[in-house]
Amino acid sequence: MPTVRYIVDDVDPAVDFYLGRLGFALAERLGPPFAIVERDGLRLWLSGPGTSARRPMPSGAAPAPGGWNRLVIEVGDIAATVAALRAAGATFRNEPLTGPGGTQVLVEGPSGNAVEIFQPA
Repeated sequence: MPTVRYIVDDVDPAVDFYLGRLGFALAERLGPPFAIVERDGLRLWLSGPGTSARRPMPSGAAPAPGGWNRLVIEVGDIAATVAALRAAGATFRNEPLTGPGGTQVLVEGPSGNAVEIFQPA
């Protein structure tokens, strides 16, 4: 099963966001610092403080949330999805953009990780 790891600041709000707002299901919870959620054959590892994924690299660089890599969730009605996310208080990086393949918008999880909501053309 394909797996993506997101570094998060706090696992509890991250789990609430992916389950409650984006339709994931909780697969495993390994104490406070780590959870695995699943949707449509994708496993998303949520690594909080205290996990090995958060340890500094030999160079001193520390893994942190909020980059530009992202998972993509396809939806049938992007306007309705955006409206529901806005009503729930979600933060967006942009307004929906339309290109040759469809329409996309970036919503942020509680730690600032991007999730692309995409409606194919």
